[in-house]
Amino acid sequence: MKSRSMLCATVLLAMTLPLSSMAAEDMSKPGAMGDMKMDSASAMSSGEVKKVDKDAGKVTIKHGPLANLDMPGMTMVFRVKDPAMLDQVKAGDQIHFIAEKVGGALTVTKIDAAK
Repeated sequence: MKSRSMLCATVLLAMTLPLSSMAAEDMSKPGAMGDMKMDSASAMSSGEVKKVDKDAGKVTIKHGPLANLDMPGMTMVFRVKDPAMLDQVKAGDQIHFIAEKVGGALTVTKIDAAK
């Protein structure tokens, strides 16, 4: 009976070790929970507004790299967190913005005119 208990304990320990080391490894990656308190300045990206679609609540931005999302520069369509943000910009405007994954969708959560 003792050997059976020891075997069960060993198997359980062996099953949890890889999981705990994977969790620790994941926490060290950019964007992990440990990085959640990233300051706004480091998450800001630059871009040019190409199109504003107020009806859909979306904006098309030609942007440089999005460091906080580990994405290269490109032109893409984003949702906006608050539709009122779209009243602040028009096609051709140079902007600084923050894009984040919200509910699985890339979303602009902050937008400012470039200075």
